[in-house]
Amino acid sequence: MDIVVVGKHGEVDGDLRATTVEKVERVNKFANDVRRIEVDYAHHPTRRAEDSHTCEILVHVRQHLVKGSSAAVEFGAALDLTLDKVEQQMRRLHERRIGRRNGARARGARATNGGGADAGVEPGELAEATGGVPPAAPTVVKTKQVSVKPMDVDEAALQMEMLGHDFFVFTRVDSGRSAVLYRRRDGQLGLIETTA
Repeated sequence: MDIVVVGKHGEVDGDLRATTVEKVERVNKFANDVRRIEVDYAHHPTRRAEDSHTCEILVHVRQHLVKGSSAAVEFGAALDLTLDKVEQQMRRLHERRIGRRNGARARGARATNGGGADAGVEPGELAEATGGVPPAAPTVVKTKQVSVKPMDVDEAALQMEMLGHDFFVFTRVDSGRSAVLYRRRDGQLGLIETTA
């Protein structure tokens, strides 16, 4: 398992690096297939003192990514807060994996088009999201490449939750088509699928 510790706005000192590696190794108790752990520290001098030091942890587990981030007065406290979040997510992932192995997976609670409701983007939704005003010439400020893996909707929902994102791109294992799972304003999930 690789543990990478970096500082976005400077070098990470030896004591903090050693403490980070020692604490982050605890994640192994939840999964034996952790391949890489990335810890990013950043100091933001323009923020309030309570959240000027941030820590972000990204755990690469086979077919999963687990992410957590926190801010605190100093890096050690931010690491502890972030590690608590990551361990909670790793615990959920572990329980889900055990449940699958034992056949205790909930089959009826799927985040698909249940009850005939349309889970696609509704016509007025985009205008409503922008307040009825067309957005001013958006520009691409970040580009990210991801590998799109085949999975079912439940697995995509878990991945989206673990990453802390509002959407997730994946390939449906049953149809082989690309799909986007997203969180709606009402807290429910929506699904957009490609057709041909």
